[in-house]
Amino acid sequence: MTTTHYISAKILELSTIRDIIFYDKTIELSDEAVSKIKTCRAYLDNKIAKHKQPIYGINTGFGSLCDVKIDTDQLTRLQENLVMSHACGTGTKVPPEVVKLMLLLKIQSLSYGHSGVQLQTVQRLVDFYNNNVLPVVYTKGSLGASGDLAPLAHLALPLIAKGEVEFKGGIHESKDVLAQFNWEPITLQSKEGLALLNGTQFMSAYGIHLLIKSYELSYFADLIGSISLEAFDGRIEPFNELVHLVRPHSGQLKTATRIRGFLQGSELIKQHKSHVQDPYSFRCIPQVHGATKDTLEFVLKVFKTEINAVTDNPNIFVNEDEIISGGNFHGQPLALALDYLKIAMAELGNISERRIYKLISGERGLPAFLIENPGLNSGFMIPQYTAASLVSANKQLATPASIDSIVSSNGQEDHVSMGANAATQCYEVIDNLKRILAIELFNASQGINFRKPLKSSPLIESFLESYMMEVSFLSEDEVMYHLMKKTVLFIDEFCIENELLFD
Repeated sequence: MTTTHYISAKILELSTIRDIIFYDKTIELSDEAVSKIKTCRAYLDNKIAKHKQPIYGINTGFGSLCDVKIDTDQLTRLQENLVMSHACGTGTKVPPEVVKLMLLLKIQSLSYGHSGVQLQTVQRLVDFYNNNVLPVVYTKGSLGASGDLAPLAHLALPLIAKGEVEFKGGIHESKDVLAQFNWEPITLQSKEGLALLNGTQFMSAYGIHLLIKSYELSYFADLIGSISLEAFDGRIEPFNELVHLVRPHSGQLKTATRIRGFLQGSELIKQHKSHVQDPYSFRCIPQVHGATKDTLEFVLKVFKTEINAVTDNPNIFVNEDEIISGGNFHGQPLALALDYLKIAMAELGNISERRIYKLISGERGLPAFLIENPGLNSGFMIPQYTAASLVSANKQLATPASIDSIVSSNGQEDHVSMGANAATQCYEVIDNLKRILAIELFNASQGINFRKPLKSSPLIESFLESYMMEVSFLSEDEVMYHLMKKTVLFIDEFCIENELLFD
């Protein structure tokens, strides 16, 4: 296993990013990337020296000030002013793991040699990444169209020794941390501020982070749903491959196959059933969970394209001798994909809560609220309330952000994607979903204990044995939030220990 990832024109895969994160790899610019960055910068310097006409963002103002020509001796100040004036983020801090992804994806985008940045600027971003010097970025302030201007301005501030960074567990003035490494502030050249601020790396970093979490939770939804099916004494017939081959959606087939695998060797699933059918929340797991899997594949395609693209503006084409101002910073593809991801993942929580409800309903030989002596004990009554609250919150968050737009920059930027809002909303949806699934596991583990001495499959029995070392069977009421919190932590640790694959 190599400890360094080389930034190059090679396609960056989601699995590669997870590998970089999981193994805490350092990154390094490939010779190819260094050559492209240098060539593009030299071309731009030569262009400015020989041509005096205005070129947007290079020797002009920005946004609606695009027609204001800037003198050559003011170009560094122009770029530094841009970074400082655009650092207008507010709200809570972006999680460090997302900021680190922002650095990685900004480096990747700049490495293609269409942005005109100095090599030392990109190298300093690499230094930040490798040394865990993480700029303090805020969640609110981007419209997701002229790039993620405000968040990326905060990402860029430490390059010029402004703003704050998170380093070794604390928040510090960036100039103080730069001094610790003997790093001189970068003197931004023409175009560099705009190259750093124009781009979709805030939305992209959230999207990549959330895709990794979504694939993990999709796996858990299938596994925990299988345990609930066993606890509820459900039937195996709805998972028969024949049913799904005549409606062969990929995710549906994959879900049914996975659950049959989870239940292989189970005594519970084979026992005689007195009921003919299960409720939809059990019987239609392949159809519902499968639709989410298909959504993940679409969202992955969008984000894979985006993280292997140039998203700043203007774009420099050395071989064609062209500098073109376009709109690759516009986040509409990401906004729509993030909204779709919100809806799809919220649905996993929606159906999970219905299974929770059925498990506590006192049906099929299970005691009411999954507790002995109900009445004296409330048992698992209120965890379902909590799950229901989270599900409703997700329904509200899943309302599409991309259907909104608002005019900015004095009318020059008159349609925006709102993809940044979709990204931060999606982060909440995914966090809520993890807690809903944790509550379902909490309930299903309790319920399946009432089926003893019959056993589930070896896989499920082994999983539950590990889980119940943290959260054991409840014979009477206890303080529940401690146990729910332990369940969330168990899911987190299981993902880390088992390196769940993206399938």
